[in-house]
Amino acid sequence: MTPTQPPVSASTALLEALPGFADEDFRDAYACFLRSAARITRGEPSQRPAVLPDANLLAACRAALALGEQPTQAEAREFFLGYFQPFRLAAPGFVTAYYEPEVEARLAPEPDFAVPVLGRPADLVSLNHAPISGPGGLQLGAARRLCDGSLVPYPDRREIEDDPAYDRSGAIAFVRDRVELFLIQVQGSARLRLPDGGYLALTYDGRNGYPYTSVGKLLLDRGLVAPDAMSLAELKRALRAMGQGFGSSGATLMQENRSYVFFRIDRSEGRHEGPVGGAGCVLTPLRSIAVDRSIWTYGLPFWIETSAPWEGAPEKRLERLMIAQDTGSAILGAARADLFYGYGEAAGALAGQVRNSANVFVLWPKREDA
Repeated sequence: MTPTQPPVSASTALLEALPGFADEDFRDAYACFLRSAARITRGEPSQRPAVLPDANLLAACRAALALGEQPTQAEAREFFLGYFQPFRLAAPGFVTAYYEPEVEARLAPEPDFAVPVLGRPADLVSLNHAPISGPGGLQLGAARRLCDGSLVPYPDRREIEDDPAYDRSGAIAFVRDRVELFLIQVQGSARLRLPDGGYLALTYDGRNGYPYTSVGKLLLDRGLVAPDAMSLAELKRALRAMGQGFGSSGATLMQENRSYVFFRIDRSEGRHEGPVGGAGCVLTPLRSIAVDRSIWTYGLPFWIETSAPWEGAPEKRLERLMIAQDTGSAILGAARADLFYGYGEAAGALAGQVRNSANVFVLWPKREDA
């Protein structure tokens, strides 16, 4: 088999020569890849469309299914060596991390649970490959379909939250405050904890198409949080201290991120294992990553070299094989990756610390020789 060239500037590398290769758990990485392989070979649609898989990736996916679910460490290692060629991406690598929040919620509004989690509106149209022009010439990835069939820019966060004319009757749950909802939207999913002890899985179901603006960066740039103090807990504290009511500085700051995410309740089999990413499969902690879907195909393996909190250490070298199974509006660029850390407060505390440079290698599918 011979390698083909990825669609960005990159140089070839040897998988065996990558730092951490000798210690990698290829069976674990393979199990994560197999989830993508099954969807790709069946032609199942993704939740958020990305670059379509080519014939070479499809061949690798079929080979993985033929190998089965329980390969040995040596077999899994040889699979990646045989079907993929590593390329080091020339662009500077940068990684962040995300998680699935676990929050208290109610299915009907109560005095302390009045902020609605909105389901996907019937008039929302996703425009993944044909954006519409919005205010100031912004290219928006979604639109509102009017009664006559025409498309107009969808309302932004401020309008959705504060405009009395906007229909918010499609709430599927209610959370404590705007900060809780905002963080759920940034992460793209959540586990809703109900009073009876049960849980509901909240899954991404579309967005209004506006570009994402980092509220954490706004807090730092304006001196509202010191760089050495920034964490997920501090971000929450700062926003809540600024207020969340109509016209408050905290609500207004969050509304500078004009992007707004809608959700649905996911009761599908296997959803209890974890959140579902843009590719449509359940994510695996520290194996699944979010990538720029305008550049990469879901299912591609990536080798990430960086530093991050994991294995009980506040920060240590992280060198491992990960699989592209998700995307995000803030994940832009060939060597940009968002590492999935799991769910709950502990995962969130760790994920909030990750903003590091990285060496990023894409494992590009080889072409079978004629």
